[in-house]
Amino acid sequence: MDSGIGVYAGSHDSYTTFNKLFDKVIEDYHGHGLNDTHKAEDPNGAITGEDFAADEAAMIISTRIRVGRNLADFPLGPGLSDEQRAEIEKKVTHSLESFDADLKGKYYSLSSLSEADRQQLIDDHFLFKEGDRFLQACNLNRNWPNNRGIFHNTDKTFLTWVNEEDQLRVISMQKGANIKQVFGRLMSALN
Repeated sequence: MDSGIGVYAGSHDSYTTFNKLFDKVIEDYHGHGLNDTHKAEDPNGAITGEDFAADEAAMIISTRIRVGRNLADFPLGPGLSDEQRAEIEKKVTHSLESFDADLKGKYYSLSSLSEADRQQLIDDHFLFKEGDRFLQACNLNRNWPNNRGIFHNTDKTFLTWVNEEDQLRVISMQKGANIKQVFGRLMSALN
């Protein structure tokens, strides 16, 4: 496993302190210029537009939307202490425990996974692991696997990775082409 890019911000301030580097990387890699702003299609978070036609939808095996988030008042991953990772894990798992209906699920701490749970998460293609040389170089793998884990709902259509690369990696997915349903689930969880 290897990253697609070898630049990591060690703190929020890195984006201003090293702005000449980060601005250029963001523009080249993501296509966003310095003065660009994100424009939501719908301020309420809904996707509008037509559904896929049946012949188009038949070609789509699955739909997945993934976002990375970091909590306010905490340094970015390379600057986190083990104690701060523990605090993030505690806050996030407390929130995940409140999920109900189609978001209800289980949190798996990497440091206490049973072999059966570990193998199931690998088989489901959910488990993240140590090993990326760039993550290692910027100290994101420090204290591995302490205070890291994975949550998934019962239907395995919603996941949250805790303290992997970002503090949170939130994923909504399902078989087929229903992007509105996938996005709606993501927005429901984020809210």
